[in-house]
Amino acid sequence: PMFAEYALAPLWEIYEGVSQAAASVGLKSELFAHNSAQNGNTGKKTENAKILASTSGMDRVLAAIQIGSTSPGVISPQPNNSNHDDRPIPQTTDDMQRLISRLGASSESSIVSAVLRRYRPLSVSVLDAVCETGPSPAKATLELRPKVLALQDPPHQNDDFDNMQQAVHQCNPENATVVAHVCKFASISRSAVTDPDLPSVSPDDQSSSIMMGIARVLSGTLCTGDEYYMFGPRYNGSSDDVPKQKIRCYLLMGSSFVRVNSIPAGHICAIYDLEKLQLKTVTLSDKKECMPLRGFDFGLQPLVKVNVEPVNASETETLERGLLKLSLADSSVEVTATAKGERILACLGEIHLERSILDLETVYCDGNIKIRTSDPIISFRETTAWFPNEEDFDSFRNSKIPPLRQTIIPPYCDEEGLEHAYKGRCRAVISGRGCAITIRIVPLPRSVYECLKSKKLIEGCEDDLMMLGKALKCSNNESTLTPQSALTALLGSLDDIDSNGNALLEAPVLYEGRSVKAVCSTNGEVYIPPKEEITKDGEDDSENVDGLEEYNAVQECLRTGMDKEVCNSDTNNALYDADTIALDKWRQDMRGSALAGFQLAMRAGPLCEEPVQGVAVILESVEIAMRDDGTKQFTPAKELSGGMVVAALRSGIRCALLSRPARIVEGHLKLTLHSSLAGLGSLHAVLSKRRGRVVTDSMVDGTDLIQVTATIPQAESFGLAPELLKKSSGEVTAPELVFSHWEVLEEDPFWVPTTEEEREDHGDLTTASDSDALKYIRIVRSRKGLLVDSSKIVVAAEKQRTLSRKK
Repeated sequence: PMFAEYALAPLWEIYEGVSQAAASVGLKSELFAHNSAQNGNTGKKTENAKILASTSGMDRVLAAIQIGSTSPGVISPQPNNSNHDDRPIPQTTDDMQRLISRLGASSESSIVSAVLRRYRPLSVSVLDAVCETGPSPAKATLELRPKVLALQDPPHQNDDFDNMQQAVHQCNPENATVVAHVCKFASISRSAVTDPDLPSVSPDDQSSSIMMGIARVLSGTLCTGDEYYMFGPRYNGSSDDVPKQKIRCYLLMGSSFVRVNSIPAGHICAIYDLEKLQLKTVTLSDKKECMPLRGFDFGLQPLVKVNVEPVNASETETLERGLLKLSLADSSVEVTATAKGERILACLGEIHLERSILDLETVYCDGNIKIRTSDPIISFRETTAWFPNEEDFDSFRNSKIPPLRQTIIPPYCDEEGLEHAYKGRCRAVISGRGCAITIRIVPLPRSVYECLKSKKLIEGCEDDLMMLGKALKCSNNESTLTPQSALTALLGSLDDIDSNGNALLEAPVLYEGRSVKAVCSTNGEVYIPPKEEITKDGEDDSENVDGLEEYNAVQECLRTGMDKEVCNSDTNNALYDADTIALDKWRQDMRGSALAGFQLAMRAGPLCEEPVQGVAVILESVEIAMRDDGTKQFTPAKELSGGMVVAALRSGIRCALLSRPARIVEGHLKLTLHSSLAGLGSLHAVLSKRRGRVVTDSMVDGTDLIQVTATIPQAESFGLAPELLKKSSGEVTAPELVFSHWEVLEEDPFWVPTTEEEREDHGDLTTASDSDALKYIRIVRSRKGLLVDSSKIVVAAEKQRTLSRKK
């Protein structure tokens, strides 16, 4: 509004006034052609016509010149060696005529050029408007931005902090605690900084740059050479270890930075020597009781990630320093280092990435480094899906299904312990066979996860809760199962829940100790059934061997599912002394390690080492090999350390996931763009090819444009803008992309046609296996250096490949 009122409106008045004056004297208007056509004097000869200050329309020019001026004084003085007088604003028609005569301007273009150059330059207009109508720093802090320009609440209130907060609100420069906030960092050429204490630089050396923090002084007076406490954005007041260092203050004079001794409250300045903190925003204060500024969150999330590395390996240190400067200067950039030594650069989009790479090479690395970037890194998640008949607990447990394809093809079949997994249930055997833990994996819908997190029913979760309740047999009688009873059973068994939509549950039979068995074997090992017996998913009918009785007892306990009432009513399975000791061992020494194993397994799944999402892990039973010293004093037969339990549970969860239908979860982006009616066809064609989905489309009021909102998978979003512009011939604007949500790709990556009808529809094994899900898995595994199933060069090496020569 200020720019429109004090800059655009007077400018438009000057244009219209001069155009009206030109039409009045019979000149053809170059600004508005219709004015000359409407004027009745167009037929007269106008070769010698001149525009005077008294001509009709020049009064509008005179009035427009004075709008936005701070005073009728000098706007822009002449240089010292100029013979012209200063430039006072004309107040009367005579003043305007003297100005026109002195400049020798009489035509339309010459008058407009002379007036605008002298009295309405854009920079001066904007600055005058801001000075006249913009609020003062004290008023802006107290009235316009009281929540943003305020300090975070400390853990414990005190009088010193209240006085500090009050000084910030009042923008008090005198007798107040010094508080300043660095909102961003900028790379400044060393030649633009005036400071005798800094190392000198030659005028020809333009590549040398330093990092300056752009700060606003909120209260007190910031002084050069003083020491101040530095508070990062995540400081919560609980730590006493607050860094403290000296600073140097600089005044911003256009493109130059001049060192000054002090900066009072309300001013913006530059601060040097904050680069070592490695913080994107910093709050400075001379009191240790201060807190960081609240600020605000833009809600932007980096979408494009690449791995950067120097072409010359000896320049790695230079690249790391440049990445640090880039992350400080651009708050939208995220730089992370992985355990494998990768340096991941994350940006908001492709154009932002290109600009960041260019700045990294030319500015932040001093222009003497070449950088090599990888293909865009796409993040995925791993999850699982339901079996066809898994809703019926008893029939699914007794059914027999062939092994899934991922369990019999490399490299997935090489997972350790996969022979003990079947239909989402795995018996994780600890190294040395001193203990075995049975776990089960089932999908955890997002609605059920939100219910577990909020501990109450939410809208739309009934069907998912009923499905999960039946699959886990939360009630022995399905007619009495309700969403509320299923949620109550799940909450009673909940051990842990993470931020990726996963949960760890402990079955009632395990919690009550019914499925915890002590195996008193002669060799100190638990029973390991043959592989063909595992697929029976029930009791073993083999001859009596050590641990077989306990194994069958555990399998019988697992038939009760998650029904707590059945577990409590079962009084036949009394705990023996050895079982009690095994239960104490589980609760005291192994249960915490099982939680750590669950968290470790959720970080990297078995498909492509991506995080796991939307999975429920149920701990069902524990078997521990015990030794009797002859006095009924039972002790574990073998050492069971926490690390062994963590490794076994992690391996068991990965194997259980492989024995279930595999799915991957891909990130979806929300795109917003405008299109004309002619561009809708090509727009929908491009989105359909990239698996995009239009959410809404509506007309923009007052235009013939249509605003389209759609979602598109992140893996298909690269190169979208150039393709849209090319296919639509410019009828579609460049899309604005932001992260929307995670969505399961309903496609089995290991599916192959088995029937004749499927082969006719999808082709043979070679062509049908190239699905999008499998393609993404191969890309991620190849990027991480893992073995890829399509990396075989020779399929049948034993066959002779000699080509016969026809004679």
